[in-house]
Amino acid sequence: MGRGSGTPTTSVRNHIRALRFASGEITQQHLAERVGVSRQTLNAIEQGKYAPSLEVAFRIARVLGKRLEEVFEYAENVPTP
Repeated sequence: MGRGSGTPTTSVRNHIRALRFASGEITQQHLAERVGVSRQTLNAIEQGKYAPSLEVAFRIARVLGKRLEEVFEYAENVPTP
């Protein structure tokens, strides 16, 4: 994956943004506080720029009321032609 602006840099994909809005439009700041990370860290995770630790991933899923695999998925690298 590329490292340009806005391009995910991890193979761990997530649905945090959609789930935040589905959960009554919880803000990044509110979710970050409940998870115990900074808003900047949560933003980086949400944008796929940073893969969370397993513990943080579980905490995010728990706060959103979802199972881990409903929030995160591992995308196998697909070779580019």
